[in-house]
Amino acid sequence: MSTTMPKANEIERKWYVIDAQGKPLGKTAAKAAEILNGKHKVDFAPHVDCGDFVIIINAEKAVLTGAKADKKIYYHHTGYIGNLKQISAGDLMKKNPEKAMTLAIKGMLPSNTIGRKSMTRLRVYRGAEHNNAAQKPEVLEF
Repeated sequence: MSTTMPKANEIERKWYVIDAQGKPLGKTAAKAAEILNGKHKVDFAPHVDCGDFVIIINAEKAVLTGAKADKKIYYHHTGYIGNLKQISAGDLMKKNPEKAMTLAIKGMLPSNTIGRKSMTRLRVYRGAEHNNAAQKPEVLEF
């Protein structure tokens, strides 16, 4: 019995919709990262990009558990001297919930070309409507 290795041109990609309303941000991001990486498939291989497309709706209604809204801080540097910017997770969820979800998912993917390619298959929407209905996505419950 031999092991089959997936090839990049033979991979069939499906579309999934995840509704983040009332669910923890981290659990939603973990499920999305699993699908983007392809670990839910039988023929997963870590050296091949075999993930699927993910659409996340209602990102603004995802919840932060515990004291993460106040204690978790996101940092970024502008490139100028002394310009280290910071924002709390609660403020980021109010201002730009799509970015908060995207950063959570990006941190769960591998830091290589496969992870960067996987991020291009992610769509995050603030509200309940998305413009990817033509792809006929499956609703994913977890």
